[in-house]
Amino acid sequence: MTARLPLVAALLCIAGTASAQDLATTCGVASTYDLTLGPTALEFNRSEAPPRAVRMHDGTLETDGRAVSLRPDEQDRVALFERQVRSLVPKAKAIANDGVDLAARAVQDEAATAAPNAVASGELDRVLNARVADIKRRIAASQSTRDWQEGAMRAYAQEIVADVGPILTQDVGSEAMQLAMNGDLQGAAELRDRVAAVSTGGQARVVARVESALRPRIQALCPAVRQLVELSASLHDAAGHPLLLVEPGG
Repeated sequence: MTARLPLVAALLCIAGTASAQDLATTCGVASTYDLTLGPTALEFNRSEAPPRAVRMHDGTLETDGRAVSLRPDEQDRVALFERQVRSLVPKAKAIANDGVDLAARAVQDEAATAAPNAVASGELDRVLNARVADIKRRIAASQSTRDWQEGAMRAYAQEIVADVGPILTQDVGSEAMQLAMNGDLQGAAELRDRVAAVSTGGQARVVARVESALRPRIQALCPAVRQLVELSASLHDAAGHPLLLVEPGG
């Protein structure tokens, strides 16, 4: 008997909960740029229409390598934009870290239904704790929204599945074999039902549980996120075109 337990990938969904992209979705804004926080400047990059590279540093602005001439009030807005972004990052990372912890606990609760022996033995805790620590290290080190794009997250999800999946499937397979050898067909059927319930709904329940806990904290950041839209709307690139780093949408 093989158990498909996609809930183990839910940890990955939570790792980027408070990333810039998810903040934008929750707060109703959007951006076509990837953002990187350099030690001295904010850098925005995209492969679409110019400007493809935007750099902000201490009230100065460059687009595609060209300095933008700014009035004093515009310099103030650029400086405020940078300060606002940098102040949001540690708050977002704190929410993401708490999300990882909440997700791990939710995964353990779901796994206890389908694979109680793996939970009781401590093996699941050992693997999950190692993954939680790794995700938190990645969150702490991350300075770019590129780290949380779909491709990178999908690859990391596969790593988590490779670690946790065998522990759960081995437990379920051993229990199913024992039930079959003992002629307990009803027990085997109940096991299949438990596994099916976790397999089909486990990940959704994990994500819903974590999102419910974190959403108020994310929403509390929305006024600061929306202020970025206002600040961006008043800026222009070196050619004089509107510079829409952050826009209404999401």
